[in-house]
Amino acid sequence: MSSDAEGRFTVELEQQEGFEFLVRFDLDDVPDLLVDEPEPLGHGRGPNPSRLLAAGVANCLSASLLFCLQKSKVEGARVRSTVSGQLVRNDRKRLRIGDLDVQIHLQGIGIEDEARLERCLGLFEDYCVVTASVKEGIAVNVEVVRD
Repeated sequence: MSSDAEGRFTVELEQQEGFEFLVRFDLDDVPDLLVDEPEPLGHGRGPNPSRLLAAGVANCLSASLLFCLQKSKVEGARVRSTVSGQLVRNDRKRLRIGDLDVQIHLQGIGIEDEARLERCLGLFEDYCVVTASVKEGIAVNVEVVRD
């Protein structure tokens, strides 16, 4: 598997048992991740896709804000984030993620850094690849191949 910093990347999933899948990333030295559905469908032995999407959104936002603060020379900033999602049914009664609420907690920001913080607060969401993509919608091309 291979990836390109600004191009395509590849993530491979292989069914283990039931609804458990082993996820392999195209990054050296990154361990595989077990994902699963909660009971009664799966066994809940790993996060499910909805939680992975929520984690991706919150992580991207947190990292984007932290990057801006570091580039702005705000020293000692610490970030802790919480994301909660709401599952809803669409008009066809299919489960969907209705919304995600992300709360980012900042620590270590002094009064002398207020202007730089305000600048970052106006910028960071636009630089978050995952959140901006989710908000705009992502083209998903699906092909089923029989081996």
